[in-house]
Amino acid sequence: MHEWALAEGVISTILTVAKKKDAKEITEAEIKIGCLQQIDENIFTTAFRELVKHTPLEKTKIKLKNEEAYFKCRTCELEWNLTNTTNALGREESEAIHFIPELAHTFIRCPRCGSPDFAVTRGRGIWVEHIKILK
Repeated sequence: MHEWALAEGVISTILTVAKKKDAKEITEAEIKIGCLQQIDENIFTTAFRELVKHTPLEKTKIKLKNEEAYFKCRTCELEWNLTNTTNALGREESEAIHFIPELAHTFIRCPRCGSPDFAVTRGRGIWVEHIKILK
């Protein structure tokens, strides 16, 4: 469950920013999740809540927002999204991409020309989009 490791990274980032801003309290954090990560939001939220106990983030409200994954074929330049692709992926392929997003090139092909040579243009990773602080 890499959601716990991702939650640790997000918490570390928020605490670093809060320290730089000399924040007394972090009231809200908006976290964007790229759909290519295929994160289980319930597990991520549980991990976040458990990991922030007895920290300055214990009362922080978190908002999770998803960003759809988009690809652009380097061969024919077609752009398409993960939603159109996941219907063709099996459970094992989706699980592999969940743990190692770089494996997308192994399982996903351009719907037009069949090439595995594409760029991920959006929807990869997890990041802190915004935090609200009190000074």
